[in-house]
Amino acid sequence: MQRLRQCGINTVAELHQWVVWEGHLKFRQYLEGAWDMSFLSPSLRLENLSTKPIMSLDHLPEEKRYNKNNIVAKWCAPINGKMYRIELEHGTTSGRRMIWVNGKEVLRRDWMFKLVGEDTFYIDQARCIIRVDPAPGFRYEYLLYIDGKSLDQYTDEQSKQYRLWVTTINGIQYRIMLELDTLNLYINDELCQDTAEFVEGGTNTTVLHNDVEFILQTRSSGNKHSGIRHTLLANHVEIPEAKIQEIMQEPCSILST
Repeated sequence: MQRLRQCGINTVAELHQWVVWEGHLKFRQYLEGAWDMSFLSPSLRLENLSTKPIMSLDHLPEEKRYNKNNIVAKWCAPINGKMYRIELEHGTTSGRRMIWVNGKEVLRRDWMFKLVGEDTFYIDQARCIIRVDPAPGFRYEYLLYIDGKSLDQYTDEQSKQYRLWVTTINGIQYRIMLELDTLNLYINDELCQDTAEFVEGGTNTTVLHNDVEFILQTRSSGNKHSGIRHTLLANHVEIPEAKIQEIMQEPCSILST
């Protein structure tokens, strides 16, 4: 056990990975003539063995590398007015760690001997970190940080900066986000060209998207503690506001998988 720890092996999962990797090396030594393993097929040749780790996915197109069944953690977060689904693949036996954002690979590490640690990546200039920590029972805990804040802190901050509505019209899901500082309106992650007009008590901002008329009504609440009240209409029907805290905990309900 002391020798294993000297090699940096502290868990059963790390031991398993070491055994798999050592087997790869021994097999190469056999092909080089250093090991007598004549019971294997004589057609095996060194030139037929990849010089890269055998678990590399470089030869596969991105859409085939993505496998929902391999995802161990997922989060949903609004960044600069757009909603992003962040997913982590953590192979405890293969040593592979992959990060996907809206189904696109943004980071991949193959044959990582250390199964815990941090990985840094960026989403629209926001610095994101996924940290893998050990948990009791040979399990792992996955934590997401955005711009130096934990997910809970970031969620609380975003709920003060944005308003969110989610609705489905004619079989199409619409996700509307209002950035309070700039009053920019995003529909399904696209910044909208809107038309605002002054009306009694506030403004109406109109956006036409896929033949659906969205009207954002901005009114004073009459209460200095409540501030401005925002109401969204779709084809003259009011849409209830969604809670960002709840949406961020259920990414599949707001972003297609």
